[in-house]
Amino acid sequence: MPDRLSELSRSLTDRVAIVTGAASGMGRATAHVFADEGAKVVVADLGADRVQAVVDEITAVHGADRVLGRVCDVASTDSLRGLVDAAVERFGGIDIVVNNAGVSLINSFLAQEGETDDEFESNWATTLDINLTAHARLVRYAMPHLLESDAARVVNIASTEAIVTTPGLAAYAATKAGVVGLTKSMAVELGRHGITANCICPGPIDTAMTSAIPDEAKETYARRRVPLRRYGVPEEVAQMTVSLCLPAASFLNGAIIPVDGGMSIRHT
Repeated sequence: MPDRLSELSRSLTDRVAIVTGAASGMGRATAHVFADEGAKVVVADLGADRVQAVVDEITAVHGADRVLGRVCDVASTDSLRGLVDAAVERFGGIDIVVNNAGVSLINSFLAQEGETDDEFESNWATTLDINLTAHARLVRYAMPHLLESDAARVVNIASTEAIVTTPGLAAYAATKAGVVGLTKSMAVELGRHGITANCICPGPIDTAMTSAIPDEAKETYARRRVPLRRYGVPEEVAQMTVSLCLPAASFLNGAIIPVDGGMSIRHT
């Protein structure tokens, strides 16, 4: 007698996943969930101490053979190539790429906002490099290995700023909308090779990026704009990210999924 009625696997055991921006917030939570589900995880981020802290957390629960820490500046092509090489050298291949690293820098069109022309240009270029161009580069560099996987997955982390926007964050909004378009392009081009590409748009989540917002302001915003009446926590995004990477998620391709408590569908 068979012990299962379904045919598609929900197991991530021994799958190799690269997660950028994995030293904090949603990236850290994503690395934790992958490890809990049996995957081998490459924790990539800036700052050796921060990366090592996440490696230590995973090692304490799952052992050192399931995790690799890599200091990586995603704005650097050499750093991204080194990340791919390190993952393959340690684990023998790559099945999953999660492009999570991102920055949110001021970009205003109004002079009274206090941003000089040089700051506008610098913040624009930096945001583009980290939030969008790095996503395309990492997938391209990992492609020879993704093509060898029997369940290759790409998940790009955008934002609800691709749907609704905040004044003064022009580059952030533009790049997150770009991630949505990039994901669709990947899905169409790579689908014939069995590689799926999907995108998550997190809404208001308690992370370092939102830590400067006073708690009272967060509560007011959530009551007014979010049907669930609260901010999300990083693991709620991470769980969806990891779900998209299951072998069983084999016919989900090019999806743009808000994880925002219903914020983006609320009219008033």
